[in-house]
Amino acid sequence: MPEDASPLAMFVANWPLFRDPILVASIAGGVLGYLGVYILARRMVFVSAALTQSAGFGVAVAFLLLLFFPAAGLALDPRIWAIGMALATAWLLGRPAAQGASREGLLALAYLFAGACVLVMGTRFHQETHDIEAILFGTGVLVSPDDLALISVVGGLTLGLQVWWRRGFLFASLDPEGAAVRGLPVRWLDGLLMLQIAAMVSLGTRALGVLPVFAFSILPALAASLLVRGPRTALAVATLLGVACGAGGYLLAFLAEFPVGASQTLLAALPVFAALGLRPLRRA
Repeated sequence: MPEDASPLAMFVANWPLFRDPILVASIAGGVLGYLGVYILARRMVFVSAALTQSAGFGVAVAFLLLLFFPAAGLALDPRIWAIGMALATAWLLGRPAAQGASREGLLALAYLFAGACVLVMGTRFHQETHDIEAILFGTGVLVSPDDLALISVVGGLTLGLQVWWRRGFLFASLDPEGAAVRGLPVRWLDGLLMLQIAAMVSLGTRALGVLPVFAFSILPALAASLLVRGPRTALAVATLLGVACGAGGYLLAFLAEFPVGASQTLLAALPVFAALGLRPLRRA
């Protein structure tokens, strides 16, 4: 590659290096963008934040335990701990709030406790500082083939089931009382949706980091809700925006020499600002 080659030409030349991370970010962005429509419709933004931080906490705990038990191997796989911690948090948040504690207060507790623990681990175990920063902000190329395979399978199953049972999920989310009257298993659908969100958030956090995963689960859906009318159209638009932001964030990071996670988050925020700017024109 000539020294005077353009950054875009260098990006194309190094495509094998970026292929797996871009595919992971595209899949995670698309599926989380789709699920984000339900997160916004159910006013679960802080649930998503708490699950994301909890998944990061699970990854950090796995790294910490590996320092003391390096022979544990599969038992301390960060992906398993991320999924387990996210599912445990989802289960706790799904239970009735304790007496004197609101649901919002428990969400804040889960978010702040998990985030603080991750930061403390980063300061106490200096050899894991790079891994802790990767959990929080994402990395450029540290995505393994196992991450790609796992997130492809889980993302494909999640999106397939969502599309197959779309009417049930929409009805249970937008009109739970009406859905219950019509005989739909609302609580079962709620639990399945929470399980899918927890699985995608935990796997995405392990591969990409807390910041971009939280952005994918909220911002594409927010932009879609501002740009289009109707939940079905919003689901499609949010999915496309999530894919574009996941892949485009790597290109932006390479061209501008920005951190990847921050680039993906900024790119996901741009459609929201554009939609807010277009609202007065749409009203006119």
